[in-house]
Amino acid sequence: MQFLKDFLYLFFPKICITCQENLLSNEYILCTMCKYDLPLIDNNTHTNKKLASIFFGKTDINMVKSFLYYRKEGKVQQLIHHLKYKNREDIGSFLGNWFGHQLKEQKLFTNINYIVPVPLHPKKLKLRGYNQVTKFGISLSNILNIEYKPNILIRTSISKTQTLKQRFERFSNTNTKFKLTNIQFFENKHILLIDDVITTGATLEACCNELLKTKNITISIATLAYTEKT
Repeated sequence: MQFLKDFLYLFFPKICITCQENLLSNEYILCTMCKYDLPLIDNNTHTNKKLASIFFGKTDINMVKSFLYYRKEGKVQQLIHHLKYKNREDIGSFLGNWFGHQLKEQKLFTNINYIVPVPLHPKKLKLRGYNQVTKFGISLSNILNIEYKPNILIRTSISKTQTLKQRFERFSNTNTKFKLTNIQFFENKHILLIDDVITTGATLEACCNELLKTKNITISIATLAYTEKT
């Protein structure tokens, strides 16, 4: 079996998503150099306060964590682009496993009852074929031993892709609507809301405000990346 894999690799080498160099047989998604060049977000008081400040005064959040800094023309932007638009769901698993083990080691999110993804509108889901955070959520679920629970929070309106919007539009995303299919399901529960990237936080805020219609719910947030303000 290993011989067959080596033979196939010889004629169909895999390449690093960010630098386009051939991957070694023991490398996956990224070459070793690119992997360790990714801008990981440190778990410290300053960063934690900066992430929490995105939602301060807008919605009620217990904790916010993000894995990578998202910078224009950077490696993380390339990863997220391939994850969302190039059918590379394996990137969600790859980053989710890495982030999940980090969270487990830091003993974070130990009291979460459910992992809930930011949903796509059914039309966009049909067009793309997948929700880009599904594999990310499943990876966190497996590592942190928390049930992954889609379909309780749904999206009822379709919006333009964030990258096509003017920046000022993102601060007032009134056209993005979400709805709970069961308002009692998350009662007295702590849920971890997940998404790919935090930019202004408008979409996550809209999700949280719908989730907060549930009695005695606690909400934390985890994302693959955070758009650092410059």
